[in-house]
Amino acid sequence: MNLAAGISAGEIGQATVDGMVLGDGEFQFLRSFVLQHCGISLGEQKRQLVQGRLQRRLRALGLKHFAGYCELLRSDPQSELGELASAISTNVTSFFREMHHYDLLVNELLPRWMKEKRGSGGRLRIWSAGCSSGEEPYALAMVLAEALEGHASAGFDARILATDLSPQALAVARKGMYPLERLSGISDERRKRWLLRGAGEFEGLASIHPRLRELVTIQPLNLLHDWPMKGPFDAIFCRNVVIYFDQPTKQRLFRRYAELLPAGGYLFLGHSESLHGINDDFELIGRTVYRKRTGRPP
Repeated sequence: MNLAAGISAGEIGQATVDGMVLGDGEFQFLRSFVLQHCGISLGEQKRQLVQGRLQRRLRALGLKHFAGYCELLRSDPQSELGELASAISTNVTSFFREMHHYDLLVNELLPRWMKEKRGSGGRLRIWSAGCSSGEEPYALAMVLAEALEGHASAGFDARILATDLSPQALAVARKGMYPLERLSGISDERRKRWLLRGAGEFEGLASIHPRLRELVTIQPLNLLHDWPMKGPFDAIFCRNVVIYFDQPTKQRLFRRYAELLPAGGYLFLGHSESLHGINDDFELIGRTVYRKRTGRPP
């Protein structure tokens, strides 16, 4: 889930019509609230964005002023947190985004894990942290399902956990139906194998194959709050999630990731993200690919 980069002219026009103005006090409260609960640092230049995006949420709640919305957050922060995060962020994602990560999985990691885990329970876990509308975990499920072919007798216990804070994004992920134009990152061969073309009222849509759905568990999760899962994970994908987190939040998050990864476990970040100067539990082994060290560095 990424912070929205801008606001449309239509949203600005709607702001004038509604007369909803985000005052100084309300904006400062929202900045503090979002930083505390979402780890996102909102600069002063994001004020217009926040005002425009939250107006739609206020209308949905029947509120006429931002003061009422702030009071709602004060009185019951958890019930509205997901909606707030969805309102001020935009879920930019696609199937097989940053293909070099999937190439590493297909050509190196999955074959190695299949060999190492054979006969030892076959437990394999991948976490898509910040899964947005589901394209990432379902792309992971495609390469995982293909790697598992021919290993059915080995009894592999392979699963992908997909989590996000946004209720809207999770609803799309659970539905698992995507417009055909959103499938451009998927090869023709994989489209034929893993997607079902819709008909009738679902014309123009494609549905995720049931085999992939079996591999993916989708759950709501705030990365800043308690985590119910204990791990370990073989790999964690946290791509284009921490761009707007402040430094202390990033440091805490990556320490927690390290606790859920065994020595030699992998962490995948987005193309503009880095652990440099943030965490020394990992070593960089490729383009935004990190491996947990076998021992603490000197």
